[in-house]
Amino acid sequence: MRNAVAAVALAVVLAGCSSGTQSGAPGSNSSGGAPTGTTAPGSSGTPGTGSSSGNPTAPAQPPVSISEEKPVVPPNVTPVAKEKVDTTSLSDIYRDEAYVFGDGRDVEVFGVGGGCKEARVEITGQSADVVQITLVTITKQPPGTVCTQEVRQVPLTVRLAAPLGDRRLVLESREETG
Repeated sequence: MRNAVAAVALAVVLAGCSSGTQSGAPGSNSSGGAPTGTTAPGSSGTPGTGSSSGNPTAPAQPPVSISEEKPVVPPNVTPVAKEKVDTTSLSDIYRDEAYVFGDGRDVEVFGVGGGCKEARVEITGQSADVVQITLVTITKQPPGTVCTQEVRQVPLTVRLAAPLGDRRLVLESREETG
């Protein structure tokens, strides 16, 4: 019996160690309206396609991936100018970059996940001058499991109400337990 419990715990840890880019299932905003972000599971969660083909308000699948800790940017994706991205409230474990694609309403940023941590993104404010995005890291540790402490960059996409255009992008972070 003890070996069976150890085997299950090892399987959970190994599942949390899987690598690669994950697109996430759309999240929802606090008002219960249209989806505004994606969730990328670290070790658990329900991954989805994240595609905007069937739902015009759902964010598109993240186009930028990370290879050897550098972003791989397809030709149809535009980096947001560094002076337009405010990351002053983020710790240095987060990337200080963002990308726009599609019709200009889809914005990709990078959260952190891995082990028992999931990454999610929320639009927390939109005005004529500023778009505020919060990178959420959720720690979920099932009882009786051991979580690895690795952290990896997770691409996350949000769909704005209007194209980003010349608006400034403010990135913030928040930690939660789930």
